Amino acid sequence: MKVVRVQYTTRAEFAATNQRNIAAIVEELKILNHPGIKYTAWLLPDGKTFMHFDQFENEEAHLVLQGLASFHKFADELEASDLEVEPKLELLSLVASTETYF
Repeated sequence: MKVVRVQYTTRAEFAATNQRNIAAIVEELKILNHPGIKYTAWLLPDGKTFMHFDQFENEEAHLVLQGLASFHKFADELEASDLEVEPKLELLSLVASTETYF
């Protein structure tokens, strides 16, 4: 299993666009219905800091996400948006959970 947490802060004027881009990823993932991908994104109380918490069965599943057209659009626009705080990526290791994962 691969667990990825990414957090970054957009400019206030880009936050709504970023939310729409994330929603497009979720819609594409729902259509794909890949059993090895769990994707979530959260907006922090400041209204412009985003946290993505993604769980993948394996690296191949992660590559599926990264290959989506919606993900490319999201990544390209995010990179061009002049972020206030650059993305911080962390790879996490599961210790314990009430949930059953892959």
